[in-house]
Amino acid sequence: MALNLRQKQTECIIRMLNLNQPLNATGTANEEIYKILIYDKFCQNILSPLIHVKDLRKHGVTLYFLIDKDRKPVHDVPAVYFVQPSQVNVQRIVADASRSLYDSLHLNFSSSIPRPLLEDLASGTLNSESIDKILKVHDQYLEFVTLEHNLFSLAQKSCYVQLNDPSAGDREIEEIVEKVASGLFCVLATLAVVPVIRCPSGGPAEMVASVLDQKLRDHLLSKNNLFTEGGGFASSFQRPVLCIFDRNFELSVGIQHDFRYLPLVHDVLGLRLNRLSVPGEKGGMRSYELDSSDPFWVANGSLEFPEVAVEIETQLNKYKKDVDEVNRRTGGTDGAEFEGTDLIGNTKHLMNAVNSLPELTERKQVIDKHTNIATVLLGEIKERSLDSYAKKEDDMMVRGGIDRNELLGVLRGKGTKMDKLRFAIIYLICSESINPSEVEAIETSLRESEVDTCAFQYVKKMKSLNVSLASSNSASRSNIVDWAEKLYGQSISAVTAGVKNLLSSDRQLVLTRIVEALMEGRPNPDVDSYLVFDPRAPKSGSGTSGSHLKGPFKEAIVFMIGGGNYMEYGSLQEFAQRQQPVKHVIYGTTEILTGIEFVEQLTVLGQKMGLGSTVASPAPTL
Repeated sequence: MALNLRQKQTECIIRMLNLNQPLNATGTANEEIYKILIYDKFCQNILSPLIHVKDLRKHGVTLYFLIDKDRKPVHDVPAVYFVQPSQVNVQRIVADASRSLYDSLHLNFSSSIPRPLLEDLASGTLNSESIDKILKVHDQYLEFVTLEHNLFSLAQKSCYVQLNDPSAGDREIEEIVEKVASGLFCVLATLAVVPVIRCPSGGPAEMVASVLDQKLRDHLLSKNNLFTEGGGFASSFQRPVLCIFDRNFELSVGIQHDFRYLPLVHDVLGLRLNRLSVPGEKGGMRSYELDSSDPFWVANGSLEFPEVAVEIETQLNKYKKDVDEVNRRTGGTDGAEFEGTDLIGNTKHLMNAVNSLPELTERKQVIDKHTNIATVLLGEIKERSLDSYAKKEDDMMVRGGIDRNELLGVLRGKGTKMDKLRFAIIYLICSESINPSEVEAIETSLRESEVDTCAFQYVKKMKSLNVSLASSNSASRSNIVDWAEKLYGQSISAVTAGVKNLLSSDRQLVLTRIVEALMEGRPNPDVDSYLVFDPRAPKSGSGTSGSHLKGPFKEAIVFMIGGGNYMEYGSLQEFAQRQQPVKHVIYGTTEILTGIEFVEQLTVLGQKMGLGSTVASPAPTL
């Protein structure tokens, strides 16, 4: 059985909604109990892509509230709490118990509740003589958001800024690393797998891998651990490989424009938690859900936008043809004499027509939804020349540069301030060497368009340090490395490794190429230097490989620290589907970012380093 994170997390949530009782074959509890659901904002985001209101009703949830809202007592009814283990939430739970808001409280924390908070909960309910109200306390290990079967986010904001902030101290970095490792532990606990961990040496990836490895080792020491039932798990009796990377590994993918449907919808229309709102045909805003229940979205999300437009037209014509066929069959024949056989025949066609109506109605709703989304997208594409941005950025990465006149033409042409800034940063990353006069011309052009250039200056600074690093002699080199690593948190060398590190010959993202090599498990110069952590093997020094590492792997979990995107997710899924037999890759990240959101984080870093823009304007917005 392939790893299915969405299914596993949904099963855990349904069990929680049924008071953690065993479920029967229909996926419900044997005894239906009406209950109230209380959650915080973070856990609401976990539930949102997985559980709909009708699902809550099915599992006996009659009312649901945010924990920080004022609530009235509902007697004789149990309450299921699903919240993060925080001081504020524990205080609210104690207050609810002391006021006897509900008959009993079933507490479910999204991750393991620390001992001090558990003691606060116990002492608080004891002092208010309400400890009998707390029926059960569960650590659910569900602190991540699953958006698709193979896509998850830890929903940890601004990780990239926090990890690359030059003023961040060791303690702050350690706290972030601990938080990321805890989130990954929740994912592995939900899947009930202990993977072999691979990562590049140095920087956040190694730090997270090391902390996660120790967490798994410590947990495996206990007899009744979360991985007991999945101990020998994985298809073909094999464990998955967990590949951990840092955003600086391939910076450009977080910034560039993509012309495929799913990344385009996310970047331009702001897809969030599988939902988006767009202007409707008759005015007002229309909200849509885009997830695995939408067959058109599943089938066409990875296609380029023009192909999607053609597919919408094809589906519409097919729908019209099917409607005409139903009308023809149920309409009878003009001038035909009445016969008993016709009545039977017509009744049969009528029954078939009635049965096909729900399916036809559903198809029409899907077509209308994507027609509306595509229409709004097309308006944005024309207004901002997004097709031109995507093509020129792609060409830049392949050729390693762009003609100066063409470059300045784009910066003076259509597009928002942020589009131009993203294009300029991609130019910086792609160029093998910096031409000072070209960079000056770009900065002048950006300033003329009133663009805040902090992000551009930040990437330029990193690029120039990288060049200094490459050209300096060994004596001064170590000083630059020490200073650079202190300033940028290990991120220098990965920012610009030339064209070869951006796209391989078959236009595959470098991330996908590395994951492919790690899954093969054979000697490969691209990944031979990667560290190996195996929590099930005896500890033999940090990141050393041993004979326990067996390849090839059929399943992988790829995790990007500092922000991921749908472009990488799509590339990895295409790679997995291409393999014979098909492989399985789950992609996760600290947070899913649009190109705009990621450049805003670069802007913050530029400001923190004092690389201000001459334009006295706020951070660029769309």
